[in-house]
Amino acid sequence: MCGIVGYVGYRDALGVVVDALRRMEYRGYDSAGVAILDGAGAISVERKAGRLANLEAELAEAGASRFAGTTGMGHTRWATHGAPTDRNAHPHRDGTGTVAVVHNGIIENFAPLRRELEDSGTELSSDTDTEVAVHLVAAAYADGPTAGDFVASALAVVRRLEGAFTLVFTHADHPGTIIAARRSTPLVVGVGKGEMFLASDVTAFIEHTREAVELGQDQAVVITADSYRVTDFDGVDAGHRTRPFTIDWDLAAAEKGGHDYFMLKEIEEQPVAVADTLIGHFTQDESGGRIVLDEQRLADQELRDFDKVFVVACGSAYHSGLLAKYAIEHWTRLPVEVELASEFRYRDPVLDRSTLVVAISQSGETADTLEAVRHAKEQKARVLAICNTNGAQIPRESDAVLYTRAGPEIGVASTKAFLAQVTANYLVGLAIAQARGTKYPDEVAREFAELEAMPKLVSRVLETAPQVRAIARELAQVPTVLFLGRHVGYPVALEGALKLKELAYMHAEGFAAGELKHGPIALIEQGLPVIVVMPSPKGRAVLHSKLLSNIREIQARGARTIVIAEEGDDTVRPFADDLIEIPTAPTLFQPLLSTVPLQIFAAEVAQARGYDVDKPRNLAKSVTVE
Repeated sequence: MCGIVGYVGYRDALGVVVDALRRMEYRGYDSAGVAILDGAGAISVERKAGRLANLEAELAEAGASRFAGTTGMGHTRWATHGAPTDRNAHPHRDGTGTVAVVHNGIIENFAPLRRELEDSGTELSSDTDTEVAVHLVAAAYADGPTAGDFVASALAVVRRLEGAFTLVFTHADHPGTIIAARRSTPLVVGVGKGEMFLASDVTAFIEHTREAVELGQDQAVVITADSYRVTDFDGVDAGHRTRPFTIDWDLAAAEKGGHDYFMLKEIEEQPVAVADTLIGHFTQDESGGRIVLDEQRLADQELRDFDKVFVVACGSAYHSGLLAKYAIEHWTRLPVEVELASEFRYRDPVLDRSTLVVAISQSGETADTLEAVRHAKEQKARVLAICNTNGAQIPRESDAVLYTRAGPEIGVASTKAFLAQVTANYLVGLAIAQARGTKYPDEVAREFAELEAMPKLVSRVLETAPQVRAIARELAQVPTVLFLGRHVGYPVALEGALKLKELAYMHAEGFAAGELKHGPIALIEQGLPVIVVMPSPKGRAVLHSKLLSNIREIQARGARTIVIAEEGDDTVRPFADDLIEIPTAPTLFQPLLSTVPLQIFAAEVAQARGYDVDKPRNLAKSVTVE
């Protein structure tokens, strides 16, 4: 949530900042603003509720000369404290207009700090928690032990704050300097030649540099055009605890490439995302071959000693975790629990040294998942992270990491990152199975070979897009859609329903088909669309016949059945009003195929309804507050 950018260099700061905000629109926001330092002791600020286009219109009207300068920062806000209005938009300034701040996250102790400021006579002009920080920095700079010292004043204030936050400060008297601090929410330094960048996401500066530094927990950074200096909140050098990295994708990966929406491009990129996630994770050795992780601070003996696995995640990642349960239990014979990260630590789960917690997060900064990881570590459990963002906080705090290599995912509703997570989950299951000896090396090699065949099959599923879009346009105005599945088809049904809710703002529910008679069948009425994910008639023959019975039951009550089934499954054809065929695949891997038509369906319904597919209302790409 929220996009932050800071720039110090030789370019026109306004152009750099606005372009960066545009590339971070996908994160979710409801207002935007910029602050530019002119080098002559003034900070010019413009902010506007609504889309970035509203801010750009205001800037055009104000004139470029008012915003001339080579130091600046910008922000896209997702409202937490105070309505999404002009007065609550960032940046915020102190009463004299000399200090400005942008902020991501929540300052949990803002209420007593606000009372302290008001008691001292300070007038606050917004309803936000953010504004207290800028007034406190201005006060510390004006008087007391840090008077006149911009860096020391900012750090003194940061030490007083509680919660999860990224804060970026500028001062009119220091036009070539920006100070930032982070706790639990993301912040990356972009290192250029004669210029430096700050951002909550590398997409903000990928046009200018691929060299980056990820800040760690409770770290601050001071940037100038030629240097950056990282410290802890006490000002002690912490450069040795940062991790420089090179971004391994280019600007083209973060642009639409001729598609109407990023999400449509990302759906089509899924074969590559699955293939790239597999690369480098199987190595040949004297035993025949083995699965390897990206970072492993766990010995094979520890993997053998685990007697239970928890999977924690949120949203689509949680659905990938449900699929992980089927694979890990089947291959390792270990019990697996899948828990919503937001509930995990609040129900006092039973954890110890023999528990492995698998934490799944696209951004690696998801607040609920990060807190679940920290709770698990406090209970002495070991943590394995699955993440799409190199060097993010969750991987840094984990004992082992497997990176998905989906590349940047701009559409808020996850597509290629989800399929990459599912793929990574299978790799984790195979890694545990080989360590425990529940699968021989030749069996692991065979399963990996099956996985390597999946990208071509995903490409074949994409060929069904015209048929799926036609069905979606026919059903675009229906009030509700139900999704049914059994075994691995059940999490796919949940994911399909979530996509439709996210993108088309309509009621959609996913059910385990066996539960139909236990209540949901009451929802069936004439013309109601029901999408059914069929298991293989060979791999799961018993479940296949039972799901056929479910289809007969709902069809008898007037439902319209849209069935996703394997090619050649003629037994289902008489009971499908619309049949979408996917290639035959091993049962555990079928979700990599059956999910794709549901993504296309949701995107097309949203388009037909006139909604922004990439930026669903009220949603954010990276949820960095609980």
